[in-house]
Amino acid sequence: MHNKEIRLASRPAGMPDLDNFQFIDTEAPKPNDGEVLVRTLYISVDPYLRGRMREGRSYIAPFEVGQVIESGAVGEVIESRSPEFQPGDIVTGMFGWRLYNVARTDSLMKIPPGVPVTTALGVLGMPGLTAYFGLLDIGKPQPGETVVVSGAAGAVGMTVCQIAKIKGCCVVGIAGSDEKNRYLKAVLGVDIVINYKSSDIRQALKHACPQGIDVYFDNVGGEVSDAVLPLINHGARLVICGQISIYNLDQPDIGLRPQPHLLINSALMEGFIITDYAAEFSEGVKQLGQWLSNGKLKYAESIVEGFENTPRAFIGLFSGDNLGKQIVKVADA
Repeated sequence: MHNKEIRLASRPAGMPDLDNFQFIDTEAPKPNDGEVLVRTLYISVDPYLRGRMREGRSYIAPFEVGQVIESGAVGEVIESRSPEFQPGDIVTGMFGWRLYNVARTDSLMKIPPGVPVTTALGVLGMPGLTAYFGLLDIGKPQPGETVVVSGAAGAVGMTVCQIAKIKGCCVVGIAGSDEKNRYLKAVLGVDIVINYKSSDIRQALKHACPQGIDVYFDNVGGEVSDAVLPLINHGARLVICGQISIYNLDQPDIGLRPQPHLLINSALMEGFIITDYAAEFSEGVKQLGQWLSNGKLKYAESIVEGFENTPRAFIGLFSGDNLGKQIVKVADA
C-alpha cells in the first residue's frame, strides 16, 4: 500500500521555509503483535516543533536531519494485531507525518463516539491540558484578580482566558489582529483585548490594568512579556508556557531582566512542560469536557486541507495565520 511521509530536510535558519521539508514516497508498514496500522485523518502542528528542529539540549530530543517529523494526530485503525482495537476505531496519539503509521496500542487513546474528533488535538488534548494545569496549578487565579494572557487567540491562550473567567477573574487578552481580538471579546467574553501589533503595548497594558497584574500566562515572551513585568503586583504568578516570539531567532534574545521585578514584588515565575502532569491528564480532560458540554468553554480551529500542506500550515503559526488550534485535515474517516 502506498505511503507518503514528511522528513526534516535541513535545520531552519531563522523562520522555517518549505525547503526545510522533504516528501518521501514509501510503502505502508505492517503491524506486528500488539500493534495497529493507523490511517492519518488530522495532524496537529504546534509551535514547540520549531525547537525540535534545532540542535541542542531541550526538554525533548531534537529531530535529526532526515528524520520523519512527528506530532499529535488523529487516525483511524485499519488493521489491528491487538484485541484492544478494532478496524474503524478512531484514535489519537503521537504519529509521524505520514499517511499511514504503525503504533503500539499502549501509545494510543480511543476517541469516544459523539465527540468531535479534532477536540482531541485541541481543547480536550495537549493545548487544553496545558492551559488547565498551567493556569490552575501555577497561576492559581483568585476571584477578582487580573489575569493577562499573551498569545490569547491561540489554542492554549483562548482556553486560559476562558478558565480564568470561570474562576471569576478580569481577563486581558493580547493577540495580533483586530479580528482575533473581536473573537476573544465577543465570543469568549474576554474583558479587555490588546492588539500588540497596532498598539503601544506598554501604554495599552497600563490602561488595561490600573490595579496591576496578578497572573500572567506567557505564550510569547519577547517585548510583550517585557511590558508586563513592571506592572506585576505583590505575590504575582507568572506562568511561562511558550516563547513563540523568539523561536526563530538565530541569536539569544536579550530583553528586560526579570529578577528585580520578581524580588520587589515577592513574585513567582515558573516554567512548565505539560508532560509533568501526565499522571493527572484524566482529571484535566474530565473537567475540560464538563465545561465544554455545559457551554462554559468554547474553542476555535483553523483547518488546512491536504497532507501536502502540512509544512505550510506549520510555518503559518509564526505569522499568526491561525485562530485557535491549527490542524491539517488529511482524510475523512
